[in-house]
Amino acid sequence: MIHFILMLSISVMVISIAICAWRLVKGPSLPDRVAALDTIGINLLAMVAVLSVLFKTQTFIEYILLIGILSFIGTVALARYIERGVVLEYGNDQDGS
Repeated sequence: MIHFILMLSISVMVISIAICAWRLVKGPSLPDRVAALDTIGINLLAMVAVLSVLFKTQTFIEYILLIGILSFIGTVALARYIERGVVLEYGNDQDGS
C-alpha cells in the first residue's frame, strides 16, 4: 500500500513540474517565471525525498540539501534582479571608498 502511495505522489509531482515548466516557458511576466522556477525546485526536493523513502536509503539527503540551497539562492538572485535590474552591485560601499 505504501508503495502505491509513494508512486502516486511521484506521479502528482511530475505533473506539477510539467505544469510549472509550462508556466516557466509561457509565463506572462518575469515574477510568474520566478515563482514557477521556485516551485519546480521545491517539487524536485520533495520528489528526491519520496524516492529516498521508496528506496529505503538515506544517501539522497545530501542531494535534498543541495537542491534546497540552490533553489533558495536562485530565487533570491532572480528576485534581486527583478527589483534592481542587477544581481551584484559594485562600488556602493557605505564608508565611501
